[in-house]
Amino acid sequence: MATQTEFHQVTDRILSTIADYVKDTPITSSEARTTARFVLMDTIGCGLLALRYPECTKLLGPVVPGTIVPNGVRIPGTSYVLDPVQGAFSIGCMNRWLDYNDTWLAKEWGHPSDNLAAILASADYISRTNRAKGKPPLRIRQIIDSMIKAHEIQGVLALGNSLNEHGLDHVLFVKIASAAVSCSLFGGTKEEIAAAVSQALIDSSSLRTYRHAPNTGSRKSWAAGDAASRGVRFALMTLRGEMGYSTALTAPEWGFQDVLYGGQKLDLVQPPGSYVMENILFKVSYPAEFHAQTALEAAITLHPEVSGRLDDIERITITTHESAIRIIDKTGPLRNPADRDHCIQYIVAIGLIHGTLNADHYENEAARDPRIDSLRAKMEIRENPVYSKDYLDPEKRSIASSVQIFFKNGTKTQRVAVEYPIGHRKRRKEAIPLIIEKFRNNLLSRFPARKAEEIIELCSDPDRLEATPVDEWMDLFSLA
Repeated sequence: MATQTEFHQVTDRILSTIADYVKDTPITSSEARTTARFVLMDTIGCGLLALRYPECTKLLGPVVPGTIVPNGVRIPGTSYVLDPVQGAFSIGCMNRWLDYNDTWLAKEWGHPSDNLAAILASADYISRTNRAKGKPPLRIRQIIDSMIKAHEIQGVLALGNSLNEHGLDHVLFVKIASAAVSCSLFGGTKEEIAAAVSQALIDSSSLRTYRHAPNTGSRKSWAAGDAASRGVRFALMTLRGEMGYSTALTAPEWGFQDVLYGGQKLDLVQPPGSYVMENILFKVSYPAEFHAQTALEAAITLHPEVSGRLDDIERITITTHESAIRIIDKTGPLRNPADRDHCIQYIVAIGLIHGTLNADHYENEAARDPRIDSLRAKMEIRENPVYSKDYLDPEKRSIASSVQIFFKNGTKTQRVAVEYPIGHRKRRKEAIPLIIEKFRNNLLSRFPARKAEEIIELCSDPDRLEATPVDEWMDLFSLA
């Protein structure tokens, strides 16, 4: 039988690069640390807000009701105490449910803060176990380090590799990143980190079936939680001595590249550092698929001019980039909230009608408004090649869209174009106060005002926050 020590003999470059990065690379970027602090706040807040929705909460908690876990993971906003694998699933399910946490757009899309589920579950369990043994807990500083590294692994993989072109879902990159950073948090060596990542690759990717018509469904809201939990599971299995697979990616005929990636090379297009966290996109004001954020901002700008003239509209032109057209250009019936929040026409219609958008606008009651489908029927989607080019330009990373309304009497509105949504790095200064206010409102959806302000005060002091023990941080959000 192969042993763990044999794993290093021949190892795919991605596995060794990720292991070296996670284990040896210090985080020196102050911008990345500051941004990670806001990502931490924003992601937990999104999870708390999701607890308003029974379709989310029905999935949370232990697999077997009544299970007791010594030193278990606390699940924010609930009284659940779970093992780290199921804890990662529950936290990840909450955080992703409303499609309101951060986003990364490249050849592949995704939400690197999905890895926070694995990081928090692992770190909380480690901290409580350490205390029980008289050892010191982990600190939020280690959470921040792990977040930056998980963002970087997922995001750099996404820069040069398109899973969606092969019908595969982006949560594979969550699984890889979560396996790597969880294994490191648990004390894994470089060889063990590489082995855990190899398990994630062999476990592979789910299909994107649940993200596209006619099968769009709520699995897209818990898929990342599932990926994060499997990452933790592979880390724990590896640390028990389970062997890894050194050419999981490149093995002829049987490796990931030949079986699922059309024989193409999956690679890291740049050395990992802190680029992804520095350039991450925040969903600041609206829980809409990120490719639609600029179109929504344009529609909201036009709302005062057109909301009283909806019946007079002849056509609506939405000009955007190729990736938006590929993912969220949808005609025909929209069957559920998961279908609606990935439809650019639906999102623009809500913006024109209401001048805003929130998660309730995707629910069945709001969707019954006949004005929505009436407007959708009048929309045409066009690609602007410049928008598509700038979307992939690493110096710009724009997500541009424009909206223009044409009326039956021959008049028209101005064409409102938005190049960078408010959550973009180029608008970070404008966004920070809104991110804090979003976090405050999300806290108030679950906690009294005094506790909400206590948490915000802690988060506003970077040094104090980074020195906070992880288990004490998790207790702040627990109802246990």
